[in-house]
Amino acid sequence: MGWVLLMLLACPASAHAAPQKNTDPQKQVMPIDQIVAVVNDDVITRLELDSRLDLVAKQLQKQGTTLPAPEVLEKQLLERMISDMLQAQYAKETGVRVDDTQLDKTLQRIAQENNFPALADFRARLEQEGVDFRKFREEIRGEIIASRLREREVDSKLVISDSEVDNYLATQSRLPGKGDEYFLSHILVLVPEQASAEKIQASRQRVEQALSQLQGGSEFAQVAAGFSDAKDALQGGSLGWRPADRVPALFLDALQKMRPGELSPVLRSPNGFHILKLVERRSKEAPVMLTQTRARHILIKTSELMPENEAKSRLLEIRRNIMEAGADFAEQAKRFSDDGSAVQGGDLGWISPGDTVPEFEEAMNALRDGQVSGAVQSGFGWHLIQVLERRNADVSVEQKRQQARMAIRGFKSDEAHQDWLRQLRDRAYVEYRIGTAGKP
Repeated sequence: MGWVLLMLLACPASAHAAPQKNTDPQKQVMPIDQIVAVVNDDVITRLELDSRLDLVAKQLQKQGTTLPAPEVLEKQLLERMISDMLQAQYAKETGVRVDDTQLDKTLQRIAQENNFPALADFRARLEQEGVDFRKFREEIRGEIIASRLREREVDSKLVISDSEVDNYLATQSRLPGKGDEYFLSHILVLVPEQASAEKIQASRQRVEQALSQLQGGSEFAQVAAGFSDAKDALQGGSLGWRPADRVPALFLDALQKMRPGELSPVLRSPNGFHILKLVERRSKEAPVMLTQTRARHILIKTSELMPENEAKSRLLEIRRNIMEAGADFAEQAKRFSDDGSAVQGGDLGWISPGDTVPEFEEAMNALRDGQVSGAVQSGFGWHLIQVLERRNADVSVEQKRQQARMAIRGFKSDEAHQDWLRQLRDRAYVEYRIGTAGKP
């Protein structure tokens, strides 16, 4: 999940820090702040941008990554801050929030993933490294909100047809190395939707400049930080390990001709221009058995007309009808659930690990057969979950189709999310106030 690395890079630990005082009490100098960007009704200030620059520079140096040129890094960070601010504004407008209880649970999970059983110990370690825990906490809240926005505005609207699955499986069966896994790094230079020929050419020149620097011996992480528009740019562009069935065919065709350590040529996709680096390759053996859960649920979606507290109250009332008044779960799902599974009484069929969002899977795994959960919150809204049964199943045709469906969903989700962010930006008012971070 990479929470800590991502947040250490994104968290403005020293933003709004107390100004340093002149040793002469009669000549105290207060730093003069200025606005560097106006984003709708909010602003980003020079102190905020400088604080973020300082933290990211320290983190990149700690990782041993050579820093890109200051003006390039500043431009990248300002664009990231604008995107984050636009998402936060949209979340506020549409009622997407994360309460302190849910935030504390997430922080506890992050602490445990980093081998700190107690959140207090994790906090002490962060503060020892100069991270303001209060700001870190709010950055995590922002990441959860961004994730919920993506689930609600993008992922919940994706449709994967059976014919797409059939075509995907047929294509994968013909590809060499379909059982391999690839450790990849990636640079993406976006091409705006309906871009003019001049803008497309400017993007092409930019990615070719990045490739030229890489071929000249520059570090991939440094070039990614300076050129890539992908969210992982400041983490060196690393995509980690990807099985062949989660790699786009465009990439896979290039990877077949590459040895570890090599770079791809510039690749063109609907999103823009790409450069790949194959870090490592390994064979992958499919698991023989999987533990699957058959479950059903009732979903009350949150929206502008259905705030979170009202959605939760409605779900708890449904739960009381089931647990105390003896109402049938399936009938309640058909009447009240906002999910497409309502017509099947909320039945989701057999669920394999990773098929659902983490909050849902965690709550489902904690239930005994037949048990009904309390109110479970995800980016889609509030869920009531009942586990019907579990089984250990052989990897079957059905499972392969589900894996294919997830792979297709991953590709579609990435493209649709980039489109959604572009549309969010196109609708916004953004004014740059500094020349070094001018609009590209």
